[in-house]
Amino acid sequence: MERKIQSTENKRVIFTEDMRKEYTILCPQMSPMHFDMIETAFKACEYNIVLMGNDNKRAIDMGLKYVNNDACYPSLIVVGQIMDELLSGKYDLNRTAVIMTQTGGGCRATNYVGFIRRALKKANMEQIPVISLNLGGIETNPGFKINFPMIERIAYGAVLGDIFMRCVYRMRPYEVTKGSVNELHQKWLAKCRAFLSNKHLSYRTFKKMCRQMIEEFDAIPITDVKKPRVGIVGEILVKYAPVANNHLVDLLESEGAEAVVPDLIDFLLYCFYNQQYKAKHLGGKKKSALFSKVGISFVEFFRSAAVKALNNSEHFTAPCSIYETAKNAESIVSIGNQTGEGWFLTGEMVELIHMGVPNIVCCQPFACLPNHIVGKGVIKELRRQYPASNVVAIDYDPGASEVNQLNRIKLMLGSAVKKLTNENSENL
Repeated sequence: MERKIQSTENKRVIFTEDMRKEYTILCPQMSPMHFDMIETAFKACEYNIVLMGNDNKRAIDMGLKYVNNDACYPSLIVVGQIMDELLSGKYDLNRTAVIMTQTGGGCRATNYVGFIRRALKKANMEQIPVISLNLGGIETNPGFKINFPMIERIAYGAVLGDIFMRCVYRMRPYEVTKGSVNELHQKWLAKCRAFLSNKHLSYRTFKKMCRQMIEEFDAIPITDVKKPRVGIVGEILVKYAPVANNHLVDLLESEGAEAVVPDLIDFLLYCFYNQQYKAKHLGGKKKSALFSKVGISFVEFFRSAAVKALNNSEHFTAPCSIYETAKNAESIVSIGNQTGEGWFLTGEMVELIHMGVPNIVCCQPFACLPNHIVGKGVIKELRRQYPASNVVAIDYDPGASEVNQLNRIKLMLGSAVKKLTNENSENL
């Protein structure tokens, strides 16, 4: 008997305008530096978004229960957070929704929304709407609309989060008074949330905040100790989420190193840039290429205040443009590599090396083929072009050995410390 293939679009629960008024929308945690402010941005747009704080081992165990282990580690973490929160008893399940980003590319991350709906069905929670947050029109919901005020607030929040990440990670390993960097971070976090909660946002105020924030972090008293600087690149969730990378930043700092993490907003620019390549080489629409150029200009305008302040600082460096990152990657991989982090991962490694950060941890979900190719797969060529590069690829998975991960990171740090010691001896 012939079976009909039915689209899951016909079965999904639509998030309506009426739901917007009374529903709580749960959002998974990915990057603590950024998502605290993005939560505030959504609330200012009159969505009752709740950023889940259960990014822990319990959520991973819950993910193993509801997601096949053949799926990627990030999807397992995301679904685990959502199901753990929904089963906590804290919410009225008939007035709760879930939101998840969706890129629409060839990566398994495109199927996160499908994974979530499947888990909800297994747990008899099919009435819960799953909102796909995307710019490609993959799914739409009448009760959740992406408009300019929302994009503006999210852009401000993302830029401020990137500033925090650059400043906190740069200064904390060297602070004279322990806790002074985190204290300043909390002070400015409160100010940033207050700014994003305003009914009307002022770009002039934003520029002033960027300058003052960077100046205050720049003025924190620090020691003159030389420590190896270690870049962190990889799959976006494993790169930024502490639970996914076993708190890698804390580990590096405890081992006497400084963590350097590229901006989150650069991933959005990478997604925009890819549309230009597709239009030129893969038959993509010229309209999409034009939209991507406008998108890049829009984002660069918003973070220009941060770039100017970072360039005027003593201790910080500003991000380079996405066009420069693409140019850096071109000598090693084709820009046609656009699945997962694609050429962008390679470009970030080259950018870090150019910044004087040759030591790099490449975080990869186990069996993530695209990132193995553009991550682990390019290490040999990186070493050929940049002999000083010291890159280690670390697989992350529920069954991965943390001891093995730690040993490999320590070996990389041992080489970094040895090189730093030799450089200091030559300078004496």
